[in-house]
Amino acid sequence: MNNFQPNSLGLAFLKPVVLPASLLAALLVGGCSSPSNTSSQAGAATAADSTTAAAPQAPANSPLQVVAAFREPQIVGVAVLPDGRVFGDFPRWDNNPVNPVAEISTDGSVKPYPDAAWCTWNETVRNEPQKHWICPQSVYADKTGMLWVLDPASPNIKGTVVGGPKLVKIDPKTNKVAQNISFPESVAARKSYLNDVRIDTERNYAYITESGIGALVVVDLKSGKARKVLEKHPSMLGDTTLNIKADGHEMIDPTGKKARFNADGIALSQDFQYLYWKPLTSYKLYRIKTEALRNAALTDAQLAQQIEDLGKVPACDGMEIDAQNNLYMTAFENHSLVRRTPAGKIEPVVQDPRLEWPDTFAFGPDGMLYVTNSAIHKTATWNKGIGRQDQPYHIFKMKMTQ
Repeated sequence: MNNFQPNSLGLAFLKPVVLPASLLAALLVGGCSSPSNTSSQAGAATAADSTTAAAPQAPANSPLQVVAAFREPQIVGVAVLPDGRVFGDFPRWDNNPVNPVAEISTDGSVKPYPDAAWCTWNETVRNEPQKHWICPQSVYADKTGMLWVLDPASPNIKGTVVGGPKLVKIDPKTNKVAQNISFPESVAARKSYLNDVRIDTERNYAYITESGIGALVVVDLKSGKARKVLEKHPSMLGDTTLNIKADGHEMIDPTGKKARFNADGIALSQDFQYLYWKPLTSYKLYRIKTEALRNAALTDAQLAQQIEDLGKVPACDGMEIDAQNNLYMTAFENHSLVRRTPAGKIEPVVQDPRLEWPDTFAFGPDGMLYVTNSAIHKTATWNKGIGRQDQPYHIFKMKMTQ
């Protein structure tokens, strides 16, 4: 929901990992996040309702390095600051993680962020939904080094808590909340699920994918006012005619329906001129000029006329754009990361069986690319109530080489 922050590091092109032509073809024809098993932050043991198999092994030539591993809870998002500090978010889906937003130390340990009070959500604080993480979905570091947390406030993705949906800006220098924007039901309806966010630090706007109903949300950060646009437009909706698979496993929900995840992955061009997005269960990629999104006078019909269909790409969860405007995608159907060049060419980056549902990207200092694997397809929700996680959830990183 999975599922990426633009930076000013001037990252160079990756030296592509050579993959078989058959794999690349599969990627071309071959979603962020859905419920999964999350529990306490300390879990070395496998969940009781899980069936485990032999964990995937790293290929000898894999560039992926393990930053942190979590048997439980399930991690979805990652953000990395210019100074190297790493943050993760663990949404409250099936269970109740102790630290739904956490700073992750170099030894892999976690601490609540910005503090334990924000991470507390129980009966004693139900009357303060704006002061606590209810079900945080995304953490994101903007170009100025500020940390943003997007909280759709929908535990178990079963409906928003009244007054809970919010976008929160935290100053990592002080570890204090600098801005807290609450979304009304006209923007975040009860069936909504705010999924991922990108920040235009020049014009002070935020852009959010809403995957519950299928829409974009445009936020004027100066005024705190938000608008929902393009609700249920075809570019926002998952395609239920596809047999989306992960690890060869077709995504079928408990009611027997094929997975349909709406607008999810999102990315901003380096100059903030274009916003990219795609529904998770789709092979289509779209973009629009952000100037149009900021124009509140335009109707949805007028906005729709400015949407560009960029053609076929892999089904993916997370997206991010580097300094050369290569668009990176987590191709979960093939345990892979790929990128789309500005010319529209799809190139392999890395394939590794440990990338079980690669979810969210982050660019860190020293040319490092970070990614989480959330193993959504292995969770109980998509396996008739039996979790089949065969390895810990991870944060990986890899060097971006010339």
